[in-house]
Amino acid sequence: MNKFYIYISILFLGVFGINREISAQDIQDEIHKCAINAGEDATYLKDFVVKLQGVSPHMRQPVYRQSLALRKNVTYRFSICNMDGSEGEAILRVYDGANLILSSYYPDTDKTYNLINFSCQKSGIYTIMINFKEGKPGEAISVLSYVNK
Repeated sequence: MNKFYIYISILFLGVFGINREISAQDIQDEIHKCAINAGEDATYLKDFVVKLQGVSPHMRQPVYRQSLALRKNVTYRFSICNMDGSEGEAILRVYDGANLILSSYYPDTDKTYNLINFSCQKSGIYTIMINFKEGKPGEAISVLSYVNK
């Protein structure tokens, strides 16, 4: 009888699921859509798939970090696409060491941009950071593209 309840529990969790995971094909479709948003003058280079848990207002926000080597005299474009059902709105920032050099969110105007261009002035390692506004949970994709001149 005990095994019967275990089988029923497994069947129930399998049918209804606790967390609905996104399949690899769905992720590839979302990356493709976000890359298309970059425009016809952009060439895909790399994507970042971000999923972060939310936090209460007084806790430190989780942040996705990625280091990139970027080249001088190249214009890059970052596309930021929030996934369907994402509670938070993604914010992308680019740092050169400890210096913030680019952000998709401007708190003075409370405006968030889904496309931002970066004209690299020096070759080096840059850090990309993505988090969600107000520490809300969220899922997003960002695509780095080269802008054709």
